[in-house]
Amino acid sequence: MSVFHGLLHGFLVAATPSNLLAAFVGVVVGTVVGVLPGIGVIGAMALLLPYTFTLDVRAGLIMLAGIWYGAMYGGSTTSILINLPGEAASVVTTLDGYQMARKGRAGAALAVAAIGSFVAGTFGLVGLTLFAPALANAALAFGPPEFLAVSVLGFVLLSRLTGGSAIASLLMIFAGMALATVGMDLMSGINRFTFGVLQLSTGIELAPLVMGLFGIAEILTVVSRPYAVEMARVRWRQLYPSAGELRRSVKPIARGSVLGFLVGLIPGPAVVMASFASYAIERRLSRHPEEFGRGAIEGVAGPESANNSATSGAMIPLLALGLPFAPATAMLLGGFMIHGVTPGPLLMIQHPDVFWGLVASMYIGNMMLLVLNLPLVPAFASIIRTPPRVLMPIIMVVSVVGAYSINNRLFDVWVMLAAGALGYLLRKADLPAAPLVIGYVLGPFIEVYARQSLLMLYGNPWAIFVRPIAAGCLALTAVVALVPAVARAARTATRKV
Repeated sequence: MSVFHGLLHGFLVAATPSNLLAAFVGVVVGTVVGVLPGIGVIGAMALLLPYTFTLDVRAGLIMLAGIWYGAMYGGSTTSILINLPGEAASVVTTLDGYQMARKGRAGAALAVAAIGSFVAGTFGLVGLTLFAPALANAALAFGPPEFLAVSVLGFVLLSRLTGGSAIASLLMIFAGMALATVGMDLMSGINRFTFGVLQLSTGIELAPLVMGLFGIAEILTVVSRPYAVEMARVRWRQLYPSAGELRRSVKPIARGSVLGFLVGLIPGPAVVMASFASYAIERRLSRHPEEFGRGAIEGVAGPESANNSATSGAMIPLLALGLPFAPATAMLLGGFMIHGVTPGPLLMIQHPDVFWGLVASMYIGNMMLLVLNLPLVPAFASIIRTPPRVLMPIIMVVSVVGAYSINNRLFDVWVMLAAGALGYLLRKADLPAAPLVIGYVLGPFIEVYARQSLLMLYGNPWAIFVRPIAAGCLALTAVVALVPAVARAARTATRKV
């Protein structure tokens, strides 16, 4: 079956009433999960996984997939409106999206996020449709040394994410890596830095940490000072992007779409890494880097496009190889297995209805999300007018409930509150919190890949440079690390002359 005929067959499968309903339920639930901080897409998929027993395998998988990419749409809403990321992938959106909201451009930021998500999601699906086998084979060529080199490259690229002091950013990244070491070491089974606290043996959850660093810290900041933001009445047409904002968003959306799709092929939290990497790239390429962190539309368009495209890229290893490279695809793998369907190279041959129906449903789901989100932009933007004395307690209650619902334990609530206090102190000290999240996400992967590489290379670290892909990534890392220093030295020398 050719790609064209397979996709046409998939649309016929996805267009049945039961599958359309499953896609609609999935994207709506996903959007709500993304909007409400703390629930998390993995938790929502896990909760709904048992219900897929009663559904056809196609409808069940369509609904689970809809929750995942729907959450990428919804995650930007609270990041932009109240500086509280609904999803970890939307952390970076708070840097400029919230500043746009404070300037009365919340509607424009939300609309650009929705448009970028749709464009990038569609681009990723085209790549998934056309290049799944070839790209899956390329991802298969990576071993632990290659993944280590890519992680180190990401470490260096993202160290200047906020544009502030490089030393401060590196300090926060190392602090995040230190937090990531808390818990049981999966390779040795030894508890590290738990200090006898049983709950710490499973580590510190990312969701409460992010909610505290950004959401609770914002609440503490607001209540600690007079909050006198002028919320001028704007006309409905002003809630949507201006021609200039749309023009500035085109290239970031295109770059984010390509970058996110490629990052999705790498094992790990692809959607998180894609959004951070996109922001770093847009800042470097921008003609006005000083606007980043103050309400640059590129800082919303690029990352929101990248995290949506990454969801499609991450589907390739699952469908073509049967390997879940991301936590959400691991949940989808569970959905496959409970229905007796094994994803992998034979999926398109043995179960074409499942493969092509799922792919086609993602096209339909993206269209549903665009239709649902754009008309609701004014409704979302109106939230920003809610008085802080009303909004902040609501956010606090939602955050506490969300943190507790992750594992149904009070310990996660205490983690969130402690992270909130830390985030507040970091703001007072003018230290960026986003690099801490980068270190927390990258740290475990760098550690595991480094140990696996040393085992694989018999303890000889120099053997990494014999592997072309790893050596190329490390060479690029050296270039990225040295170029800013060389550029500063050249500017200094020019001034002296």
